[in-house]
Amino acid sequence: MSTLTTERLDLTPVSLPLLEAVIRGDRLEAEALCGAHFPDAWPGRALVERAFSSPLDRLRDDPEAFLWGTRLMVTRGQVERVVVGSVVLNGRPDATGTVEIGYGVEGKSQGQGYATEGSRAVLHWALQQTAVKRVIATTPAWHRASLRVIEKLGMRAAGTLDHDLLGELLVFERFRE
Repeated sequence: MSTLTTERLDLTPVSLPLLEAVIRGDRLEAEALCGAHFPDAWPGRALVERAFSSPLDRLRDDPEAFLWGTRLMVTRGQVERVVVGSVVLNGRPDATGTVEIGYGVEGKSQGQGYATEGSRAVLHWALQQTAVKRVIATTPAWHRASLRVIEKLGMRAAGTLDHDLLGELLVFERFRE
C-alpha cells in the first residue's frame, strides 16, 4: 500500500510493527518506523483499541485484513514531520463492498482541516478499489466536528444504528460513481 499525498499531508500506511510499537509505548521505534514525531499525548493503547473494531489478537492474526487502507496523517512541507492523526478503514470491504471510514486528529491539531483533508484522500483511494462499492461513516448526532467532516466528504445520510457504548449513531454513505 502506497503513501497518499495531499497539499499538507503524507498519509502513510500503518503496519503491524508500527502498531505493535505504539501498543508497547515504544515511542522511539514508532517514530523511526513512520519517519515522523508523535505528539506527547497521542497515540496510546486506548486509542488503538478504540480505533479498530476488532480485538488486538485478531489484528495480529490478520494485519493485512484489519489494517487495510489505514493511514497516519503526517505533516509535510515543514521542518519537522509530525503525526497529527489517522484515518482508519475498519478492515477490508465486506461481502456487499462496504467499508467504514473513521478519523481522529490529536488535540493541538484539531480545527485545522486535517480530518477533512486526510479523510478525503483515503475516501477517494477506497472508492477506486475494485472491491469497494460504498464507504460509510458513523457518528453520534452531538459530534458537530465529525458531522462537518462527513458533510465536506459529500456523504449522505443513510439511517441510524445502535452501538453498545455510544448509543444511537448516525450512518452516512458515499457510493462509487
